[in-house]
Amino acid sequence: MFSHGADSAHDAGAVGVSSGGATVPTRFVWPYGGKRVFVSGSFTRWSEHLPMSPVEGCPTVFQTICSLSPGIHEYKFFVDGEWRHDERQPTISGEFGIVNTLYLTREFNQINALLSLSTPGSRMNMDVDNENFQRTVTLSDGTVSEGTPRVSEASIQISRCCVSEYLNLHTCYDLLPDSGKVIALDINLPVKQSFHILHEQGIPVAPLWDSFRGQFVGLLSPLDFILILRELETHGSNLTEEQLETHTISAWKEAKRQTYGRNDGQWRPHQHLLHATPYESLRDIAVKLLQNGISTVPVIYSSSSDGSFPQLLHLASLSGILKCICRYFKNSTGNLPILNQPVCSIPLGSWVPKIGDPNSRPLAMLRPNASLSSALNMLVQAGVSSIPIVDENDALLDTYSRSDITALAKDKVYTHVRLDEMTIHQALQLGQDANTPFGFFNGQRCQMCLRSDPLLKVMERLANPGVRRVFIVEAGSKRVEGIISLSDIFKFLLSL
Repeated sequence: MFSHGADSAHDAGAVGVSSGGATVPTRFVWPYGGKRVFVSGSFTRWSEHLPMSPVEGCPTVFQTICSLSPGIHEYKFFVDGEWRHDERQPTISGEFGIVNTLYLTREFNQINALLSLSTPGSRMNMDVDNENFQRTVTLSDGTVSEGTPRVSEASIQISRCCVSEYLNLHTCYDLLPDSGKVIALDINLPVKQSFHILHEQGIPVAPLWDSFRGQFVGLLSPLDFILILRELETHGSNLTEEQLETHTISAWKEAKRQTYGRNDGQWRPHQHLLHATPYESLRDIAVKLLQNGISTVPVIYSSSSDGSFPQLLHLASLSGILKCICRYFKNSTGNLPILNQPVCSIPLGSWVPKIGDPNSRPLAMLRPNASLSSALNMLVQAGVSSIPIVDENDALLDTYSRSDITALAKDKVYTHVRLDEMTIHQALQLGQDANTPFGFFNGQRCQMCLRSDPLLKVMERLANPGVRRVFIVEAGSKRVEGIISLSDIFKFLLSL
């Protein structure tokens, strides 16, 4: 029942560092709140309670550091007059009931930088041989892993606490740019003309305005265009190319609602549109986006209690909120130490399954000669924003995203091509310069990282406008190893 080695230190919510002497400085963490928290154990002969202090910026997380001799230790927390144990750490039934256990050893230097809660820019006051630690990590099952240890649950809780506090204290006003424009479309515009506007303006999403009702009633997104094109090629479709010239956004949205048998979450002509106000916290907006499965929500302000005369201020997105998080914590990673950890050590994203794993699902990837129709079907069925385009060795060449579909509006390409005959290669070239070779990553649209890159780097890539997914590739070969999306980041940070 006892865990062993470096992994046990992180499992116990404590960090042990071999200082070369008889004791090991060890950090204990209680991340579950309280007013007065102490730790006691076999190392104090259960007669002394060591006080724990709240972590700066995280009042629900308590910590203390004490020097322990190598060996097996039992401990419990005394929280507001009640004995508690951490159910997420190793436990054993002992003389004092259920207690947590910790096994410290001097064989290897054991440190979890995620629990380095020192002031920004400073280091822990402990001597650490990082090179020795990175070379060998002893896991609880006795195996030895080359590379980085897993992240502790206590570390994750600390980081989540800091992020939640920041997001709760900041509002949508922090997302508003100093200057800029927001384009809205009238619901009586023809669908064809609307997508020409999206393509020419280089924007993926536009709010919809009902001038008769004086309200914003929905959003027009690339998914609409994808479904329209699929509808055009469906046998027996009631929507022809000629009708597309005059078919209005309003008519399409109503047809879509009836066809798919449910209300479109981004089309609410007879009720208030899902939106954000300038006074909402960034956390509430992020949760709203995630729970409704949408990427963008309009920020609308009205001085009237009935919501009349609304003003469109901005389009709030997860990438915009993530940019605020990165900007705030970038120079103070001591307050959010998980940002410095490699993404492979964090339970985050989707990864290429290991050989023999029966419960794993392969990543959705396509070859450049696959049909555009297959790419669109995959985007809709998998509910993802983009698909990696790879060669025969699964090396990343490019990515096809939902927003790329608006390139078909250029020169009315959609009127004289068939989706099952056009390749992804050809479709991508529509949105690129004629002299740009295929496989040249298109600006910020296709972002790569390595599994050893820190979480902050991945987050900064995802914070770029238009980027919804970062592809984790193998160094040198660029073989796709995993995918981390915007929603992955926020579900992880907000524990949703």
